[in-house]
Amino acid sequence: MSEADHTYFDELITAATTRLVGDEVLLANVTGERTDFIRLNNNDVRQAGTVVQRRLAVDLIEGQRHVAGAFQLTGERSIDDARLTALLGQLREQRRLVADDPYLLFNTSPTSTERIEAGSIPEPDAALADIRAAGKGRDLVGIYAAGDTYSGFANSLGQRNWFQSATFNLDWCFYLQADKAAKNLYAGFNWDEDAFARKIDWSNRQLAALERDPINLLPGEYRTYLAPRAMEEFVHLMSVYGAFGQRAHATRQTPLLRMIADDATLSPLITISENTAEGIAPNFQSAGFIRPATVPLVVDGQYAQTLVSPRSAQEYGIPTNGASNGEYPESMTIAPGTVATSTVSEALDTGLFVGNLWYTNFSDRMACRTTGMTRFATFWVEDGEIVAPVSVLRFDDTAYNLLGDQLEGLTDETEVLLDTSTYIERSTMSSQLPGALVGAMRFVL
Repeated sequence: MSEADHTYFDELITAATTRLVGDEVLLANVTGERTDFIRLNNNDVRQAGTVVQRRLAVDLIEGQRHVAGAFQLTGERSIDDARLTALLGQLREQRRLVADDPYLLFNTSPTSTERIEAGSIPEPDAALADIRAAGKGRDLVGIYAAGDTYSGFANSLGQRNWFQSATFNLDWCFYLQADKAAKNLYAGFNWDEDAFARKIDWSNRQLAALERDPINLLPGEYRTYLAPRAMEEFVHLMSVYGAFGQRAHATRQTPLLRMIADDATLSPLITISENTAEGIAPNFQSAGFIRPATVPLVVDGQYAQTLVSPRSAQEYGIPTNGASNGEYPESMTIAPGTVATSTVSEALDTGLFVGNLWYTNFSDRMACRTTGMTRFATFWVEDGEIVAPVSVLRFDDTAYNLLGDQLEGLTDETEVLLDTSTYIERSTMSSQLPGALVGAMRFVL
């Protein structure tokens, strides 16, 4: 993306502002991307292409009544001006039919910002050469997505915000047979050949272990290491169902209800924050409020703050901290611990090494009890060495055990995990998570 995209958005909304009527206020949000996609199978390119798109969403406000709409931008000023003018006319007509919104709140103190994270990403040909060299002789299956994403906010009060970042995301596995595959992910802002080589080396070690006959474990509790990708699946479920949202807390629907109603705690090793300063989500939200660099959610196992959207702020009479309407973390960080990442198998000693969890859901939401399956490479480890893969298991356990009483330690390094979703547009959600060493994890099937 270039400065031209930023300027185009600014000029488009400035022109639209002159066409407002009476006391109308216009809020506008643009999201866009230029993404190179490469899909691989059997270490060969099966599909490749580039997506360039821009989407404009506007909210037309008068008093406490408002109506929103959106359309794709073409980049042709005359066409986009005409479409925006027509949309504003339609919204104006629709607004006559809607009731006042008692929870409408938008930023009326203009604060303009600009943040651009350039990153260091190889050209698609160079990245593909590295990937195919790493997968030589393997059935490498995966998707590589890389490029710029951007978000902008503008309103008729003169506020302008822009956030842009360049990232890459390689989601792949070395496939063996049937349900056996060594899955891995390499993502971030700066492509590092040494870091990628370490990822490939670990996948090769997993693939070799998967060739051994699997072990069938009986239901029970096992000492377990949850790799960062497994942690992501577990905490993401909690997050999107209101673990950290003000509305879910106020209505007593949060999975962490016991932390606010019964004084329950997680392990003092757990500190969770919304870390906007180090994520790829914009540092502002759709109503124009600026997000703090960090929002502490859980500190040393104790609940600290909720994420408060403008609507919740209006409803419950508290300040907003720039959360989206969904009130879930978009740039989650769990602080690392002291377990050496390079020797985590030795720290596990004997037990389960779980690289991925799958099909997670709540078995008792109010108790934050979660169930799900192991998938891909899950191994039985003895004396710090992989013995054999383990057949698929179903777990059923609570956050108060896995991140509480049974948590023995977190790794001293966190992994950058970018959401691989590309539905409608590339996701800008991310997390930085350590692995977790758990004294006993409950498996039921």
